[in-house]
Amino acid sequence: MPTTPPSSARLAVSTVIFALRADRAGGPPALWTPLVRRTREPQLGHWALPGGWLPPNEELETAAARTLRATTGLAPSYLEQLYTFGGVDRSPGERVVSVVYWALLPSDEAARATIGPNVRWVPADTLPALAFDHAEIIAYALWRLRTKVEYSEIAHALLGRTFTLAELREVYEAVLRRPLDPANFRRTMLASGGLQETGEHRAGTPHRPPKLYRYAPAGTVPGAREPFRDAERTAS
Repeated sequence: MPTTPPSSARLAVSTVIFALRADRAGGPPALWTPLVRRTREPQLGHWALPGGWLPPNEELETAAARTLRATTGLAPSYLEQLYTFGGVDRSPGERVVSVVYWALLPSDEAARATIGPNVRWVPADTLPALAFDHAEIIAYALWRLRTKVEYSEIAHALLGRTFTLAELREVYEAVLRRPLDPANFRRTMLASGGLQETGEHRAGTPHRPPKLYRYAPAGTVPGAREPFRDAERTAS
């Protein structure tokens, strides 16, 4: 007699967002992430990543962007697929496989997020109790970010189109959670060949206006080196 096949797993999409925000206690900027409060069971009332079910007629990235916009009001220009989480017991009562995306936002774009009783920003390294395995997902995303920042220009996504070297250093310090020697950082970044001077300066500073830089377009700087692997070793 044939056995009844097990029920199929349900597919969901979730998104991890990181943005640089000022520390409420007056400390240096840190990585923050938005969470949403669950409004239905299971784990009603728990904080979770923005997300939702995947309809059968919608592409993964489209679904991730839609659910993120609906829950937080955010619409990142770029979403990257992070990982697929499908542990058997990650959701009570049914098998749920989540395709997780992630994005990095400049502070001004993050400030446009919906804020209310069901949406809050929290420090990414100091999370409240979260639903399901979402704390593990955020921890994995942080690990990926800290690994990638050593050899790529991913920090650019946390800045505006132009930035000072001090602002760029703040991003690396926030991601790596360690102070960096300003002089060594400056030398390494300028020697990497990955930055271009804009010819402009940051106005409104109490001292000499600092120069503004932007990332050089990929492939336009012959001999450009990995921008930060050496600088990270100089952390104090």
